[in-house]
Amino acid sequence: MAMMPAADERIGEAGGRWIPRAEVLSMLGVKTQTLYAYVSRGRITARPDPSDPRRSLYAAADVARLKGSSGGEVAGQVLPFEPAVKGEAVIQSCVSLATDGRIYYRGRDATEWAQGATVEETARLLWGCGDHNPFAGLGVRVDGASGASPRARLFAALSRRAEEDEPSPGRDVASLQREAATALNEVVDAMAGPGPRLFFHQRLARGWKMLERDSVHLKRALVLAADHDLNPAVLATRAAASGGASPAGAAMAGLAALSASPMARTLKAVITYVIEARRDPAGAARRHMEASGAIPGFGSESFPLGDPRADALLALADLPPDLTAVLREGEAASGSRAGFALALAVLARRLDLPREGALDMFLVGRLTGLMAHALDQITDGSPIRARLRYVGPRPGAE
Repeated sequence: MAMMPAADERIGEAGGRWIPRAEVLSMLGVKTQTLYAYVSRGRITARPDPSDPRRSLYAAADVARLKGSSGGEVAGQVLPFEPAVKGEAVIQSCVSLATDGRIYYRGRDATEWAQGATVEETARLLWGCGDHNPFAGLGVRVDGASGASPRARLFAALSRRAEEDEPSPGRDVASLQREAATALNEVVDAMAGPGPRLFFHQRLARGWKMLERDSVHLKRALVLAADHDLNPAVLATRAAASGGASPAGAAMAGLAALSASPMARTLKAVITYVIEARRDPAGAARRHMEASGAIPGFGSESFPLGDPRADALLALADLPPDLTAVLREGEAASGSRAGFALALAVLARRLDLPREGALDMFLVGRLTGLMAHALDQITDGSPIRARLRYVGPRPGAE
């Protein structure tokens, strides 16, 4: 049998070297959590180590490029926040932080917070409401939004609010928070149907005809889905808010980006995999590994040691044996732990939701966080400045 080359000599698909974590940390002079942040933001490409899938290798070209552009870092320096890189726009946020394998909502550990908090309480935390409760006294809108599916009704309700609400400049924070709460209230009614003024997760559970005792799992999923670091959806939301859009209008821009994001596409692939693997867990895992060398939903570049949201969601889900087998066989075959997308898909099957119920959960859960970014940008955000560099044909050129 041919021996596998040393880790620092492995060649990537494009001819580039892949190097182990220790070498990356030595080259950049940063802590492990900073490396994970670079990976989650797409600055350094990572992949499983073929000799040990529990470990990761990193693209040497990305590391060299980052080392050459960051310049001012000192080996061994403790960096509580990731340094800026030349040419990169930095957006200040008070909403959430992903660091050292954890997610924090305004300083609160998200997985611990999700054990007891409702969606409304999470919104008040992320929106910086303090003692103000923007959800108090909200009723049912008579002319509810229509649509063939819960997701279609979600977009219909949010786009209507985006059209109706006033631009944000010059408005006080309390009124903007109330407007965001009203929009979220109408979205939940549109998805679940009007009914008693219960908590959002209870109303959605009734709309999906879930057992009342299972609504706690839905609540936890919605809270954990609220926010996770910077991504195109957050950027779209903040750009719209910076331009004067209302909270609903800004969140609509973010939701449009989110619905076509890598996470949404991954979630759709994971939904299909879970349905397939539920019939034959070991066989499905083996077929996917043989065909593509990976299984949808297992492993996370953002959380190489395991996504804390997935762990928190699955630990208390009380899964039946067939879904437990999907997780066990997938982890054994891939050498990676279940990610958040897989946890959502498995939970959706546990709760007997519609086929794409996991995606619906994710979108309505993330809407709370997008509203938070809109409000944060409107009230405290620094201007978002970017310059468009034209590289097309010169004027008058044939």
